[in-house]
Amino acid sequence: MTAGKYEFRIRPLPTLIMLILVTLFSSLGAWQLERAEYKRELARSMDERNALPPVSLVNAQVDPEELRYRHAQALGVFDADSQFFIENRRHGSRTGFHVITPLRLADSDALLLVNRGWVEAPPGGGLPEAPVPEGEVSVTGMVYEPSPPAITLHAGPQAARDWGSRWPYMTVELFRATVDSPVVPMLLLLDRGVPHGYVRDWPREEPKVGMHIGYAIQWFAFALIVIVIYLRLSLSAKAVMREAQ
Repeated sequence: MTAGKYEFRIRPLPTLIMLILVTLFSSLGAWQLERAEYKRELARSMDERNALPPVSLVNAQVDPEELRYRHAQALGVFDADSQFFIENRRHGSRTGFHVITPLRLADSDALLLVNRGWVEAPPGGGLPEAPVPEGEVSVTGMVYEPSPPAITLHAGPQAARDWGSRWPYMTVELFRATVDSPVVPMLLLLDRGVPHGYVRDWPREEPKVGMHIGYAIQWFAFALIVIVIYLRLSLSAKAVMREAQ
């Protein structure tokens, strides 16, 4: 194929490499667009579920998927003996703990993990004071599924039992291994207006739609760059050969 003084020549190996890379980068771009659409649907679902009335928790027989992104309410008595603290939680520039106090549900032996909020770490490295209210209380909050960090130094039921009242992180499964009672498979983030809590500046979970759009543009740009480089090298290589002749 000739264009002016340049002649385009299709060479098998560069063409094959170009097709593989363009297909790969385009597929990755399309996948990121699919992820962006999924996150849009997730954001709409979160808004819809947040607007629903609080669901009442009366026992541990609940479906985590049905509770996800929902507000919930429960009635029971806080179990002071099972209270523990999650260390290295930050509030602004200060370091402290999250106070996790299990609530024994009324008319049930089940425990609901309640995050009562953040308290500042005391001088000297000990645990903070976090008095547990006595008697029956009513709590409301956002249902949340805690997950371990990507890299952990401790794992397994025995590690959770050895931590005592100071935990580096928590999951429902780890807590379940330390008690004999059934446990609701989610954590309740205590609402700000509910008494018996501490600093409750819960971050709102926002699906990152823009991030996936940015990645998609990046992958499509890579595919375009590969095509431009391929065309440029194909034309230039032939032009040099003709001039040499």
